[in-house]
Amino acid sequence: MSCPVASEVLDVGRAKRFFTKAQLTALGIRDGGCLAEGCDWPPWMFHGHHWIRWADDGGTDLTNGGLLCPRHHARAHDPIYETTHQPNGKVTFHRRC
Repeated sequence: MSCPVASEVLDVGRAKRFFTKAQLTALGIRDGGCLAEGCDWPPWMFHGHHWIRWADDGGTDLTNGGLLCPRHHARAHDPIYETTHQPNGKVTFHRRC
């Protein structure tokens, strides 16, 4: 007989602004680290990032979240840069003109 495993909610929508520990664990498993192209920071040094900002009604869920290292997380919020989602799941940053 196996022991029951406690489940965790991974889609909290607008109920919480910050990603939960369970969500960050799931993002770490899925993303494996920072999603910025060429970045090799490990998953335990990441920030959960909302692709659609919380202030713009973005939900706190796995489909609207991704892992970014502190440097790339700051860049994602920097209005000088534009974030582009690549087909391979990575993101790149380009200076706006």
